[in-house]
Amino acid sequence: MIEFKRPDGQAVKGYLAEPVDKATAPGVVVIQEWWGLDDEVKAVADLLAKAGYRALVPDLYRGKLAIEANEAEHLMGDLNFGDAAGQDIRGAVQYLKATGSAKVAVTGFCMGGALTILAACNVPELDASIVWYGNPPLEYVNADAISKPMLGHWAMHDEFFPIAGVDKLEQKLKQAGVDYEFHRYDTKHAFANPKSDARGLAPLKYNAEAAQLAWERTLHFLQKNISS
Repeated sequence: MIEFKRPDGQAVKGYLAEPVDKATAPGVVVIQEWWGLDDEVKAVADLLAKAGYRALVPDLYRGKLAIEANEAEHLMGDLNFGDAAGQDIRGAVQYLKATGSAKVAVTGFCMGGALTILAACNVPELDASIVWYGNPPLEYVNADAISKPMLGHWAMHDEFFPIAGVDKLEQKLKQAGVDYEFHRYDTKHAFANPKSDARGLAPLKYNAEAAQLAWERTLHFLQKNISS
């Protein structure tokens, strides 16, 4: 765990995973699901570090974790999304850039996916974004402000973020001329999280094949946009 500063000067803790040759490695800010900074999102950061990236997960809930869905819903409901995107996530991007990463992407899952889109609109320092099955209400998406490439992974049978909303988001991005690439998978929500089945929630389902394909696409996207 490390500590970094937001643009407003407040300190935030985060989990940092780095490759062996970390001095000038590109960076990725990883945004949690609604459960909090748990072992699953740390594992994502560790995977990115093994792939050669400095990965930082800001602790948006300030040390709080949810086990049950109602706890997660409460924590997410208390989160100021605008502040999280414009301050916590922006501060994390700035930290990685200030400590050696020439380029930095933002990626997030579920709630973190929605925050990734907001970050794409509100964090001018980011160089790319990867969204995993989560999007904010369309009225909060200023597509004209998205100037960097975006990759999106979506579940066709998502009860939390219906695919119809993804279609509307895509139309908005297209009209604004955003450089985006969306992939739809024949899966349920949270298909890339191995712990999804253990949660005991019907809308969640891990899909190893889809997760592998999405990760391959993600690594290719990162290689193309922040590693070169």
